[in-house]
Amino acid sequence: MSTCLVTGGAGFLGSHLCDALLERGHRVICVDNLETGSLRNIEHIRGDQFRFLQLDIVDPFFVDEPVDVVYHAASPASPIDYLRLPLHTLKVGSHGTHHALGLAKAHRARFLLFSTSEVYGDPQVHPQVESYWGHVNPIGPRGVYDEAKRYAEALTMAYHRQQGVDTAIVRIFNTYGARMRPHDGRAVPTFLRQALEHRPITVFGDGSQTRSFCYVDDLVRGLIALAESGAHEPINIGNPQEFTLLELAQAVIDVTGSSSEIIHQPLPADDPKQRRPDISLAKMALDWEPTVTLREGLERTIESAGRNGLLGYPV
Repeated sequence: MSTCLVTGGAGFLGSHLCDALLERGHRVICVDNLETGSLRNIEHIRGDQFRFLQLDIVDPFFVDEPVDVVYHAASPASPIDYLRLPLHTLKVGSHGTHHALGLAKAHRARFLLFSTSEVYGDPQVHPQVESYWGHVNPIGPRGVYDEAKRYAEALTMAYHRQQGVDTAIVRIFNTYGARMRPHDGRAVPTFLRQALEHRPITVFGDGSQTRSFCYVDDLVRGLIALAESGAHEPINIGNPQEFTLLELAQAVIDVTGSSSEIIHQPLPADDPKQRRPDISLAKMALDWEPTVTLREGLERTIESAGRNGLLGYPV
């Protein structure tokens, strides 16, 4: 049994990862400042194998017990959050990653950085392969998140090359599932909330821009496979099936049986036109690919909402 530390462990992705690691028999230390995470996401977890530490990794921190793997997931991830917290987002990507890497070095632990498809920016290569350096506006409104993650990748590789830390980097593409906040601004929770309330579904621009949506269980399986591998270079984890935002909106209407109509709003600055991962490397190095279809994933998310309130939160 290994001990896994998850920064951002009370967030959407982090809490699902904590669940999966505990199910596999690992001890889990969950670290979160609860700025965008919630104790509600982990309140169901009980037992001696789980420990919660409320702290901000922007400040130096240490853990007084052995740690075998550090999953560094902490960061504001929704546009609403990183536009509200631009300086904190940059500090988490820089100071926070530095402190998490230092902890991994001190414990001689494997380190997995949660990076993002946003490092590709508004891509000029499609689908996106790991060797593509990206097309990012560093001073645009999205730049605080994009550049924080790009810097975190550079810092992670520097720790690997100079300090000998056993590191890995995952570039996560659009992910959805239970425990997403209904007002976090991302497409799936926004569309589901609007459809379940029979309100107009708001699509930015003409809706022709594309995304690839990966169900959270598939993503977590890929994260653990990468952490348990010997890979060091970045690897894309996401669903290569591509949908326009209009197609997503229609799928949500169909699955929910909603009477919502689709309306359009202005496209935000620097919004990517296309986003789809090339997962050839994940297939080869990790023997991983997603199995949950968009419709099945939406149905599972709605089922959880029915049990626990909209997307895991009370309506």
